[in-house]
Amino acid sequence: MHFLEAIILGLVQGLTEFLPISSSAHLRILGTFFPGAEDPGAAFTAITQIGTEAAVVVFFWRDIVRIVGHWFRALFGRIPRNDPDARMGWLIIIGSIPIVVLGLLFQDQIETTLRSLWIVAGMLIFFGVLLGIADQVGAKKRRLQDITVPHGIVYGLAQSLALIPGVSRSGGTITAGLFMGYERAAAARYAFLLAIPAVFGSGFYQLYKSWDEPGVYSLSETAVATGIAFIVALGVIAFFMSWISKHSFLPFVIYRVALGSTLLVLLSAGVIDAR
Repeated sequence: MHFLEAIILGLVQGLTEFLPISSSAHLRILGTFFPGAEDPGAAFTAITQIGTEAAVVVFFWRDIVRIVGHWFRALFGRIPRNDPDARMGWLIIIGSIPIVVLGLLFQDQIETTLRSLWIVAGMLIFFGVLLGIADQVGAKKRRLQDITVPHGIVYGLAQSLALIPGVSRSGGTITAGLFMGYERAAAARYAFLLAIPAVFGSGFYQLYKSWDEPGVYSLSETAVATGIAFIVALGVIAFFMSWISKHSFLPFVIYRVALGSTLLVLLSAGVIDAR
């Protein structure tokens, strides 16, 4: 049964990681409906995100190679330090600092208290509404090359909120970008690139910790889920980047509010346990 559960969780991880609906919330909720009603755990979530983030690397491979190459060349004075791609490299580094610091400071709470389904439900609804407001009021005029250091820090702080299941890594950063006036596609693109260091760092750290202390799922089961998440995520990224260039985030807002509200009803009725 655990292998079947891992396959289902990997599929859900791949489907939800890049949509602004919180993959960690979906894994947390789904676990309560499996036999034993066990939380898959923060470690399982972080490790399976390696698969989805590998899909980002594949999808944005040319951008990543160009940014890394220009960053190193600018660092050693071979090209101007204000080169746009080299600058993007610095912005990704700067934007990654908040989630590293906050992740380490609040690791215990992230793995325990903040995984309460009451909190998950609240975050789904609150940040769903916030995304809807940002999508309506945002100017959507700024492009990727317009990102400044202060904006990069704001993006980074927004990404840090994704440490709480229910917020959504892409949803939080895209919401911040929209409020700052960035185009939907620009906000999403930077959100995906910004996530690479944080997700790989967190995932491999949790993998190291889990090597001798496996959680609910064994490493082989987690590996299956990670592989499935990678394959599914490739298609989801392509869909999402195409979608946001032509449509609003309203369907995702409605889905988040509906899911959060349903979760509150189930918790209030005692159908599922918040722990």
